[in-house]
Amino acid sequence: MAGLTLLGLESMAPVIVLAAVVLLPLVWLIGTYNGLVRLRTHCRESWAGIDTELRRRYDLIPNLVETVKGYAAHERQTLQAVVEARSRAAGSTGSPADQARDENMLVGSLRQLFAISENYPDLKASGNFLHLQQELANTEDRIQAARRFYNANVRDFNTRTEIFPSSIIAGLFRFRKQEFFEIESAAARAVPAVDV
Repeated sequence: MAGLTLLGLESMAPVIVLAAVVLLPLVWLIGTYNGLVRLRTHCRESWAGIDTELRRRYDLIPNLVETVKGYAAHERQTLQAVVEARSRAAGSTGSPADQARDENMLVGSLRQLFAISENYPDLKASGNFLHLQQELANTEDRIQAARRFYNANVRDFNTRTEIFPSSIIAGLFRFRKQEFFEIESAAARAVPAVDV
């Protein structure tokens, strides 16, 4: 009977080898595909975090502009530039690169707005202005944290789509590289005040 069992296994050997040859690549394909889907979902989720923080900033800006208007009414051109840049950035729904371009314009106009505030001591001392300025600074920090998280997910996804052999699966199923989101930090680019 032992010889019969051994003979049965020997006749099954080609079937086992064939099953391993077919199943192992199939398991690898499924695992790689699911990994790419997971990374793409992380990118989308982290993009939603950026969008949330950008919306928070867009909500703060009208209050900031109204506060500055009360003190610096003749600075209409700068105030209008901030309002237009905010509208353009809030309405931007293109690629991360397109949105980054609009965000950089908004950051530049905000920088001009804060430069104007230096000329108005009453404005700089206003509790409402100081509160809005602090809220905006906190929001900028949150945007930068969300941007770093998003860009890390994009890096991981893009690496996975480019390295061999997962690049084969990425190409077969049309996984495309994601764009990084790079905007200037208003705080990092602001000119520091120096008292002499």
